[in-house]
Amino acid sequence: MRILGIETSCDETGVCIIETKETENGVVLTVLGNQLYSQIKLHEQYGGVFPMMAKREHAKNLVPLLEKCLDEALLLKSKDDFHLIINEEEENKKIKEILAREGELFNDLIKLLEKIERPDIDAIAVTNGPGLEPALWVGVVFAKALNIAWGIPMIPTNHMEGHIVVSSLDKIESKDKPQFLIRETKYPALALLISGGHTQLVLIKENLKYEIIGNTCDDAVGEAFDKVARMLGLPYPGGKIISDLAEKERIEFPNKKTSYPLPRPMIHSKDLNFSFSGLKTAVLYTLKKINNVTDQIKQEVALEFESAVLDVLTSKVSQAVEEYNPQTLIIGGGVSANPKIRAELTKVCEKYGLEFLVPEVTASTDNALMIAVAGYMNIAAGKQDTTDFKANGNLSL
Repeated sequence: MRILGIETSCDETGVCIIETKETENGVVLTVLGNQLYSQIKLHEQYGGVFPMMAKREHAKNLVPLLEKCLDEALLLKSKDDFHLIINEEEENKKIKEILAREGELFNDLIKLLEKIERPDIDAIAVTNGPGLEPALWVGVVFAKALNIAWGIPMIPTNHMEGHIVVSSLDKIESKDKPQFLIRETKYPALALLISGGHTQLVLIKENLKYEIIGNTCDDAVGEAFDKVARMLGLPYPGGKIISDLAEKERIEFPNKKTSYPLPRPMIHSKDLNFSFSGLKTAVLYTLKKINNVTDQIKQEVALEFESAVLDVLTSKVSQAVEEYNPQTLIIGGGVSANPKIRAELTKVCEKYGLEFLVPEVTASTDNALMIAVAGYMNIAAGKQDTTDFKANGNLSL
């Protein structure tokens, strides 16, 4: 089965084509083509993602990325005759209606459709939420336009589910395209989703069945990282920079007691919810008391902030493990790329005897591979294709 994945939930434009095959060892997934365009440089000046700019950039980049991805996958075949038949003209009218608000996307797509054959693809998986609704909208209407042009079935896909299922990919040696074995998850499983927009604990009792058992009451952990980075005068996005500064402080001063203690919000609450707004505010008040915030002080504050986050995350995960007794721990989302978080949660899994599923670092941030994988898993579970869906910025698992 070949699946085209499309991801436009925030500031990453992603297009990916995967192929899955049943083998005696399980399902092997081959990444035939994978293209990603990051808008980070464009949004730096705003210190965060500017939704309408993200939308315009998605519309500008989807067609070039699709063409590159098809070419990479060896599925880009030119038409012998460029003249449109009547049916194609009718299809173009429908496509134009769908893409009416997307600038040059219609013209770019029609030019591509006129010169290439329908690719040998079985389904289109597209993110329809959660995320920035204007950004999501572009990906959804683009997928619907391809559905009209090529008649390929569509599967609307939850972005957060993508972050969960991509952790099941186990890389295997391959001389050509990247290949993965899709591991079978032991249930019940517990997923910690940590990103710029989400901090959630999710109980998965069986395949693709989710129950949110913990959520953030205010800021998501990734959002807190970026806001603290801005307070420290660090560039956007600041999560990795803070992590690097914290690690440098650990190495240089391994036994040093912090001069700038910060709270661990809700670490002793009886529920599984999170709060990072107070921690962020505590950093602000701490910095206001310092006359000259030197690079050394930034380094020390970065370590204390990351340590506070680590303490809260590991405490809540441990609490959830003891309460729900899962067999597997999964982490996903952009913040899951943080090496210290991975290391500390590895210790939690060792303590409780859990299987630990974590995506490759390159697959932790938003990408179309995870959407294609989620699409495949939903199709394999019997989910039917549909065109009756919209972009939903607040879509829940």
